[in-house]
Amino acid sequence: MDRNMFFNLVIACVTTHIVRSVYEILKHKKVVKPTKLSFVIIFADMALLWTSWFVLCGLDIYRIDLPAIIRYAGIAFSGAGGIVFAIALFTIKSLENHEGDLITNGIYSRIRHPMYLGFILWLIGFPIFYGALSSFVLSFFFIANVLLWRSLEEKELVERFSAYRAYRKTTIF
Repeated sequence: MDRNMFFNLVIACVTTHIVRSVYEILKHKKVVKPTKLSFVIIFADMALLWTSWFVLCGLDIYRIDLPAIIRYAGIAFSGAGGIVFAIALFTIKSLENHEGDLITNGIYSRIRHPMYLGFILWLIGFPIFYGALSSFVLSFFFIANVLLWRSLEEKELVERFSAYRAYRKTTIF
């Protein structure tokens, strides 16, 4: 495996996380208003983020030999993350800036941020499946990043929906 390719993938993952975080912070501070162009840019950023992440995990140059049962648990986490994400996407029918009422049906009746939960499961599961040590270590920084996005969204939802505080008490994550 080419070390340069590996480090380029790490740089791509880190850069795309930074881009998304800067966007979320600027959006939260109302410096940037979500538009179709910003959606396209962030969608492309997220596509690059996840593509580089999945490839990085498979090509990680630092490996741990894990028992098969643990590796398969990793792929189960990843699969569960994909299912949770897909169910959330089909429920909300939007990737950005839902303009309607607070969604509290379907998966949203139990989990407030199922897409972010799906991301976290991918971040944990893929490096475990591949026995990818550096990807696993990176996943903790990336999970912290996803939790930042979630935190900013929580603040927006509290401001936007009067029922959100009560909804938050009846759901997880």
